[in-house]
Amino acid sequence: MAIHELKGQIARLPEQPGVYLFYNESGDTLYVGKARVLRDRVRSYLGAVGTSPRIDALLRDAARLETIVTDSVIEALALENHLIKHRNPRFNILLRDDKTYPYLQLTTNEPAPRVLVARRVERDGTVYAGPFMPASLARQTMRLAHRLFGIRSCNEVIDGQRDRPCLEYDIKRCAAPCVASICSLDEYQQSVEQARLLLEGRQAELIEGLRQDMVDAALDERFERAATLRDAIRTLETLRDRQQKMSTPALGDRDVFGVKVGASGAVVQVFQMRRGRVVDRIELKGAGIDLWKTATDRHPSPGEILEAALQQFYAEHEAPPDVHVSDPLPDDAAETLAAWLTDRAGRRVQILVPQRGDKRGLVDLAARNAALAYDVHFGDAAVVAFEALETLRVVLDLPTIPRRIECFDISTLQGTNTVASMVVCVEGRMRKSEYRKFTIRGTAGTSDAAVLSHPDDFASMEEVVRRRYQKLLEQGGPFPDLILIDGGKGQLTAAYAALRAVGLDRLVAVGLAKQEELLFRRDRMDGIALPHDTPALRLVQRIRDEAHRFAITFHRVKRTKAALRSALDSVPGIGPRRRKQLLTTFGSVAGVRRASREELDQAVGAKVAQAVLDHFSGR
Repeated sequence: MAIHELKGQIARLPEQPGVYLFYNESGDTLYVGKARVLRDRVRSYLGAVGTSPRIDALLRDAARLETIVTDSVIEALALENHLIKHRNPRFNILLRDDKTYPYLQLTTNEPAPRVLVARRVERDGTVYAGPFMPASLARQTMRLAHRLFGIRSCNEVIDGQRDRPCLEYDIKRCAAPCVASICSLDEYQQSVEQARLLLEGRQAELIEGLRQDMVDAALDERFERAATLRDAIRTLETLRDRQQKMSTPALGDRDVFGVKVGASGAVVQVFQMRRGRVVDRIELKGAGIDLWKTATDRHPSPGEILEAALQQFYAEHEAPPDVHVSDPLPDDAAETLAAWLTDRAGRRVQILVPQRGDKRGLVDLAARNAALAYDVHFGDAAVVAFEALETLRVVLDLPTIPRRIECFDISTLQGTNTVASMVVCVEGRMRKSEYRKFTIRGTAGTSDAAVLSHPDDFASMEEVVRRRYQKLLEQGGPFPDLILIDGGKGQLTAAYAALRAVGLDRLVAVGLAKQEELLFRRDRMDGIALPHDTPALRLVQRIRDEAHRFAITFHRVKRTKAALRSALDSVPGIGPRRRKQLLTTFGSVAGVRRASREELDQAVGAKVAQAVLDHFSGR
């Protein structure tokens, strides 16, 4: 199952609430889920094989895992809901209903606004808040608006001409704007503004005023009123504690950038918020010497990383009206970039560093996710891989770190069923989706490899390298930083002969001999011995062993298929149906050989009978 290939990444997941996303090899989102503890929830999938066909299909197709950390499981629930609606993952549709969590709508387009429950946010000029999880919290908030501010709940057309108010006024749940002598529309608008503060999450202002009202009511011995205010304050405090950064309609359209810079590189997290909802998370990362190419010897600051990230990101994406960053940009870079984005978008775009409130909370959350992603990419395992690649760069005198390594191996049994494998390692991690296997055709051209002591093995290596990079030239890449050949100087010479044939001999290839574990270069007669306890040697051994495993597996499949073939398969004009008919009639291939023309004519007809006789007689 593919899920077990992600076991190492799962072990490094944070023990915090958040959302996890499974992707297939094509980058499509397969499943979006929430978790109270990300590591525990995702780890449970390792033992979920066999629970249902749908789960098995998800685990089989999952090739990549991403996580987004939130401050609470409530925020994770909101973000999960938004991502499901935005991406429409295949397995979410199969495994759960596609319900929408409720919003509250303040109908400010009416003379006497109401508070209603809505299932989606529309562009109708009214005020929306939410979504609310659980849904009962929306009903509770709506009742609070009725009880505290007298917001009406009826469907009547309000013109102030009604003779007397309804029961809602008598039980103190409506200000009665329907009776102008009791409450004018101007007075009612004051209640509407208070309700708007409640829905927009400005609970601190309301709580402060209500707490003073509660004290005053208690001092006046209006204890029932004081108890009502006490319950209202508790509800408002619950709403405040459950403030949902992932969904705040008042925030509108904006992108939020958080950055983490360390000794090994940098990670930038981008939260894309549209219509007040976080609909996507994009990750940008850079590592090592490629990132630290600055005019000085120091590492770039978070602001410099953000400046580069904004330039690269908005070269391919449209900028929203507001762009929030976690750290100030250097000098006047913010003004320059804002002018550039304004010109590209045809409207004003501003770059800000929020200092407080929901906006700052969302920026801090993006920065926290960037820090967690940094630990994943540049944590202990990633640092070891980076050190191994840096060692290979120095030892092999490569121009850059060999981030992409392609390795080839040949598998054969006494010259039969010869196959080859190619495996890919990117930044120290095996990229199984890019593995390739080859059936050797025996069409390698004459080259230096043809005159060596084992021409079959060398010619096979030349053929597979030539076929791989001839096709890669047609596709336009990506080309490897290092080619690893399983074998010594003979196999390496064959590989370079193929590279010269396709005009790619500028690529660097090395051979890894099995017994001595020496690295061979074409410009050195003697091999290069890496210390046995170095990460560099362990990395190339792991890549070589993976190529060998992949080749052996493919060779066994080919050999098994060949063993199952019948001698009748090579007879012209005989397919599966006639082969089965002959074996059923005569019992075996030997029985077919012994059959007379008359018996064959009767079984399969004269034409096929003649083909069988010609085949076994050698004609």
